[in-house]
Amino acid sequence: MNSIKFVIIIVFTCLLNLTLFSQTNQTDDMELSLNSGTIDNQFEYVLRKSGNFRGTNGQMYEAVNLNMFLTLRAHTIDSLKTAYKDLADTQAIVKAQIKEITDLKANLSETKNELENTKQEKDSMSLFGIQMSKTGYNVLMWTIIGGSLALLLFFIYKFKNSNAITRDAKKALDEIEEEFEEHRKTALEREQKVRRQLQDEINKQKKG
Repeated sequence: MNSIKFVIIIVFTCLLNLTLFSQTNQTDDMELSLNSGTIDNQFEYVLRKSGNFRGTNGQMYEAVNLNMFLTLRAHTIDSLKTAYKDLADTQAIVKAQIKEITDLKANLSETKNELENTKQEKDSMSLFGIQMSKTGYNVLMWTIIGGSLALLLFFIYKFKNSNAITRDAKKALDEIEEEFEEHRKTALEREQKVRRQLQDEINKQKKG
């Protein structure tokens, strides 16, 4: 009795598995289609709908429906055309992006050059049309200012020295003039004295 129950359970289990497997295949066939889905799914659909037979050489062959094969080939060609078009579009986009990157690099290089020139102009000064660095310009200007100050001090010194010499010369001239005036007075007094003496002698001679 137990053996019969065991056999019934095994048969029931096998039937259940077969039913589930059949439902699964039917569900898979419903999901697969020749007119939708990916090319891989369409190939799978054709393979499942194809029959197989053994050739005279013992090798297994698939018998594919011609209309399904032609439809699958057309879909494959369309997919390839779409893929080629997408590839061409992608290549065009890549070329455009490469050109844009090249232009951006050129603009960046030009911007860097302009920035460098601006920096050099900012760090330099123009003197009589000659471009000089700020350091060189400052050194030159301070040199000119220092030279001008030195010349000014030299001229001030020479001026003061000339004034001192002029004062000394004027003082010496005044002393000479005083001496000359004293000498002139003395000479005049002597002349007057000699004249008086001469006049006295003349008067004596007249009286005698």
